[in-house]
Order: sequence, then structure tokens, then C-alpha cells
Amino acid sequence: MKVKELLNSLVKRKTPGPSSTFTTLHLIKALELIAEAPVGRGKLAKILGIGEGAARTIIKRLKDANLIEISKEGCSLTPLGKDFWRKFKEKIPKKVFLEKNEFSLAEYTVAILVKGRSDAVKTGMEQRDAAIVAGAEGATTIIIKNGKMILPRISGNVAKDYPIAYKQIVERLKPKEGDVVIVGTAKTMEKAEYGAMAAALTLLEN
Repeated sequence: MKVKELLNSLVKRKTPGPSSTFTTLHLIKALELIAEAPVGRGKLAKILGIGEGAARTIIKRLKDANLIEISKEGCSLTPLGKDFWRKFKEKIPKKVFLEKNEFSLAEYTVAILVKGRSDAVKTGMEQRDAAIVAGAEGATTIIIKNGKMILPRISGNVAKDYPIAYKQIVERLKPKEGDVVIVGTAKTMEKAEYGAMAAALTLLEN
């Protein structure tokens, strides 16, 4: 099962009771936290900004999928979970917070690198819309083509037209030919991060 397909299946899994109060974005953030160090349900709920009931459901579904195991130290990745997270990081290897730049529509700005998916970008509108649905003010989609950073239909040379953003992106993400950079902005750090990730997910294969 592909990365995006598995994440979506964990969110949409049919279970008795009310529908899920968490999203694919919460699952990704949960896996990111667990990959860094064992974490308990209470801390997971607090960082994700969800109730303990939703955190409990996330943990159960990840455990049922054999992606995590639970011990007295908290949740940690199983070998299968580590393999899944490695595959995810091959596709979306970097996420960084940026200072204000030409793409910043709000206080917080997050940039995400998506490897080798420039051909999947059309106009960037799909990514922007996904970011807005996730709570961000918007998202800018940049592709690397013929050695240049390009903003589809807007700029054929980001280095010239948006020098502050260009410098930050090059220094922190180091994108290569065929890569995509998503820059999401929002009024809170959490929404900027979730917005950028939602936009990035539109580029992954189902």
C-alpha cells in the first residue's frame, strides 16, 4: 500500500460510534513525534491540539496497523512503522519554518520539500486550496525546472522576482531538479504547518 493510501485508510476506517475528529495531517504529525522519541497519549493530544479521545483513536489505529507499539515509556515505531516513516521521508524529506518573506501572507511561514513531483503541479491552485481548507491563509507552489525556481503562470525566475524567499529556500531546503517547494502561511504556527503539509499531500501518488 502506498504512503498516501495507507494514511487515508487509517483516517477513513469504518468503526462504531461517531466519525473521526482527526485528519491525515494529525496522523502525520503523530508519526513525526513518535519517530523522534516515545510519546504518551496526553502529550500527543496536547501537541496535536485534539482531545484525548481522538488521540486514543489515533494510537489504536496506528497500533492496529502495526505501525507503533506501546510500552510504559509511551508509543514508539515498530519496524514496519520505521519503514513506513522512511518511505514518507523519501517523498517529503524536509519541513522548515521561515522568516517573513515575499510569500508570507500571515505571521507564520512554513516551507516543505516534495521530491521529484514537479510534473504533478498544474497551476498551484490545487495546493493553495488544500492549504486554505486546512486553516492556512494560503500556499505558494514552486517547481524546480531547468535549474530554475519557477512559480507556475506567475514567475519564471523566483531568484530574481522573490529574492528573500529564494535565499531562505535554497539555504534550508536545497531543492534539486524536479522537486517542488510548498510555502504555506497562517496566523498560527500549527495552521501554517498543517496548511503546507495539506498542500504537499496533493502531490503524492494515491
